[in-house]
Amino acid sequence: MKILVCISNVPDTTTKVRFVDQNKKLDTTGIQWVINPWDELSLTRALELKDDPAAGVTSVTVAHVGPATAEPTLRKALAIGADDALRVNTDPHDAYYVAYQLAEVIRANHFELILCGIESSDHNGSNTGGMLAELLDYPSVSAISSLQIRDGQVKITREIDGGKETLNVPLPFVGIVQKGIAKEPRIAAMRGIMLARSKPVKVSDPVPAETYTEVLEYEMPEPRAACKFIDPEDPKQLISLLQNEAKVI
Repeated sequence: MKILVCISNVPDTTTKVRFVDQNKKLDTTGIQWVINPWDELSLTRALELKDDPAAGVTSVTVAHVGPATAEPTLRKALAIGADDALRVNTDPHDAYYVAYQLAEVIRANHFELILCGIESSDHNGSNTGGMLAELLDYPSVSAISSLQIRDGQVKITREIDGGKETLNVPLPFVGIVQKGIAKEPRIAAMRGIMLARSKPVKVSDPVPAETYTEVLEYEMPEPRAACKFIDPEDPKQLISLLQNEAKVI
């Protein structure tokens, strides 16, 4: 069984966000780029399954839609343990465009199981995985928190309102995972970092595809108000602030 993990290249969560070009583009100066956290957990679980002989996983590939500046992120995924990487050499214009490019990659390279993070930590759109499944005409399951493979059978657990749901899913399918799929992201060891240098990264040109969204402008959130300290002997002031300013009671 071959697993494909779709990964996004996102700014580290400690990044100080700034915009340029009349607030239409992110200022990428000095940004530390990382694997999207949900995708990193997907990759970790895929590698755990590969390590389990009973799962029957033969290879784990990572795929990304983005320019050459994303190569270090792909190399990190290879250092963590992925066997090879696929990159579509184009800017990721919007979720549909990314899903369309990934669908072409998957059609050209047969994979039985495709994993996507539930969202990316930059745009938080939660769109790409579902669109990818529709373009491929594959079944998909979202909010996956557990994934097991035994004798070619895939058993998943997903979060639902008030509990959990366990399903058996036929292959091939697209799994959209959330936190819980793996306990902690796998960390690259020195040996993995050295091996990653020689692992293949196949680069392909994009295929023509529509884009359906356009960024008009980014806007920073309003700065948080200063913290107010209340005398513990003055509960009336606290109640007044909660009623009139916070408006929570």
